[in-house]
Amino acid sequence: MSSPAQERRSGVELASALLLLLLSLSGCSSMDVLVASNINALNGTTVTIPCTFTSCYKIDLTKFAMNWTYQESVNDTEEMFMTYFRKKGMVPLPSDRFGERVMFTGNLEKNDLSITLSDVQLEDQGIYNCYVKNPPDRIQGHGIIQLNVVTELPPPRDSTIAVAIGASVGGALALLILSMVVVKCLRRHRKQELISEEKMEEEGKLEAEAVAEEGTK
Repeated sequence: MSSPAQERRSGVELASALLLLLLSLSGCSSMDVLVASNINALNGTTVTIPCTFTSCYKIDLTKFAMNWTYQESVNDTEEMFMTYFRKKGMVPLPSDRFGERVMFTGNLEKNDLSITLSDVQLEDQGIYNCYVKNPPDRIQGHGIIQLNVVTELPPPRDSTIAVAIGASVGGALALLILSMVVVKCLRRHRKQELISEEKMEEEGKLEAEAVAEEGTK
């Protein structure tokens, strides 16, 4: 039976794959970051905090930028604890809070920026921010995850129910994205028709003026 963390990451990866497929079919105009908004971690265990993104462009490692930050609450200052260096890749930064307990476990080739935190402490509870820039995308992607550290996890869910719920959510998300893509395509098609009609009217006027000039000669 898969763990809640594995189910959560699989759900994020499924949603990311669906979004990538639909955007590749319709064309895209911005970046999207996919994260789990809330994660529960048992004190003393290891937890993966997933973060993936979609972009219209492949990663150019000479321009790519990414960092992870932590803040105890919304009003607190963000502390950067991991960033991307061109020559070193994803590198944990010196941190009194995390020490050597945090590591990059994602895959840049798959747009996966996930991290893993070991020996989770009660003090690790807070907000984790996943920031990413992928030029020539002009938008900076931002994912926000609330990590809750507990001393006792709730009873495990029925995996069948979890799979059914995940499939329903994934299907609903796919339908929503697909409907947005269809509306966008219809609007673009209508715009192109209007432009074509205006162009034909303009050409008709020019032809009429040319005939009139020929008649006066």
